[in-house]
Amino acid sequence: MTKLDQIRAVESRLLLSTYERNPILFVGGKGVHLIDEQGDQYLDLLSGIGVNALGYGHPAIEEAIARQSRALIHTSNLYFHEGQAELAQLLTERTGLDRVFFANTGTEAWEGALKLARAHAGLLRSEGKQIGTKFLALEQSFHGRTYGSMSTTYKAKYREPFAPVVPGVEFVRFNDVADLRAKFSNEVCAILVEAIQGEGGIRPLSQEFFAEARALATSTGALLIVDEIQAGMGRTGKWCGYQHYGIQPDVTTLAKPLAGGIPLGAILCTEEAARAIHAGMHGTTFGGGPLACAVALAVINTIEKDGLLANASEVGGYFLAQLRSLAARHDAIIDVRGKGLMVAAELDSADLAKLVVAEMLKRRILINCTSDTVLRFLPPFILERSHVDAAIAALDEILTEHAAAFSGTQIARTAGGQ
Repeated sequence: MTKLDQIRAVESRLLLSTYERNPILFVGGKGVHLIDEQGDQYLDLLSGIGVNALGYGHPAIEEAIARQSRALIHTSNLYFHEGQAELAQLLTERTGLDRVFFANTGTEAWEGALKLARAHAGLLRSEGKQIGTKFLALEQSFHGRTYGSMSTTYKAKYREPFAPVVPGVEFVRFNDVADLRAKFSNEVCAILVEAIQGEGGIRPLSQEFFAEARALATSTGALLIVDEIQAGMGRTGKWCGYQHYGIQPDVTTLAKPLAGGIPLGAILCTEEAARAIHAGMHGTTFGGGPLACAVALAVINTIEKDGLLANASEVGGYFLAQLRSLAARHDAIIDVRGKGLMVAAELDSADLAKLVVAEMLKRRILINCTSDTVLRFLPPFILERSHVDAAIAALDEILTEHAAAFSGTQIARTAGGQ
């Protein structure tokens, strides 16, 4: 029995059945590659679902972990340590927001943002303003799996097994300005968006929709909250996806690549939103600990020192162009969209998409499928053009060999993406 077989047998007895794992045991990694127990390398175009911004074995992260682990790993938030103030300074300067709360994960950050919105609305009511407690979220949104996050996530499969969910959430049709206007009122305490929907299929907001959401929220004092957990921290070529639009939110949430693989999330907000929170209203045992902050500082400094925002834009643009060239040769690709290194190719068949992911794995290239038909690429920020070329060649080979077999299961061709 192999080591993988032993692990699978134990997990099947002891773990909750929440994951359908691929039968691979990874034991290491270097650069943009993961390494399995046989020593085979896999080109990782998913980076731990958007987490490993600097890839694997990066010296800046290794050095930060080693240095901080020798000094101090945990203190709790009852005391000061050196990392939070410096990290908050870097984040506020790069996002244009004023204050930070550190959490452990993206879904925790989103929970905190929802609490902040309700608390802010309560403060406004105490000052004589008319504002309710309702949230407007978007169709195809995904914000996490804790109760508030799940309740603002669109797809029923995430919510229905755990009903009743948190009340007071209404969903707006994606990029439908008229629907947004119709559903907005002074009963709304916050409009919830992703600048680019991640799990929803790498779908960018339109400029018109984003601008209208900003204007409507401002008109009543409601908060515009932008989930940047997947798009943020440089993946799109800017620190946050909303910066491509020239629109400033009241609140944003960060996580995935923030500490390069060490769990860390953050809520950032304006001074106005922060007025609603005082000591004791929110907290965390582990969030913003010394180790996570030290690594996050190393990640941000490395992104800037090594020009990785520019690399995300340049290599990401090349990736999009190559996918569009591939789409011109294969009718099975019905849309290509994304920004920077947050890229998608939508296929005309869910079965074909599933097969492509499996065939890429056979070729030791890691991607995944979201929204049933969308091939999602979230590679490390250190990706190079040669890695893109390898992926495109593999996709071309797979689609040439297999797409015709799925022609009878095609779905309607969608409108062109961004």
